[in-house]
Amino acid sequence: MFRYVYHASRVIFGGWFLFSGLAHFLIEGWQPMGSHQPAIDFTQALIDSGLFTWIKVIEVVLGVTILANRWMPATIVALVPINVVICYWNFVLDPGVVEYTFGILTIVFNAILAWPWRAYFWPLFVWRGRPDYSLDPKIPESLS
Repeated sequence: MFRYVYHASRVIFGGWFLFSGLAHFLIEGWQPMGSHQPAIDFTQALIDSGLFTWIKVIEVVLGVTILANRWMPATIVALVPINVVICYWNFVLDPGVVEYTFGILTIVFNAILAWPWRAYFWPLFVWRGRPDYSLDPKIPESLS
């Protein structure tokens, strides 16, 4: 059953990211700025700095990798900082029912996407690991 929830979430969330990223380049003036001044100021600062365009490029790339179900552990790690900002924008800068809904959905979709790949993340929580200084990339035996 969870397999179907995972794939449905992957298609919805991947499509959401792909659309949101592409809309920036294809639909002039589409970007919602928010209805509260802090959200408007924050979004405008991202746009004015040029960082917003890079964020949208990353959203397109992540949308494609999510839809293709490829490089998922790296994709999930790359989603985290973008989704922290999305949640902050929705919960703090521009609160409202629709915004809360999108913020909650962001968290839920991230959790659903990360769950089947959790074995790849546990090694990141090693308290005292042993560094490998060689030039030979190795995959830990527990992941192969």
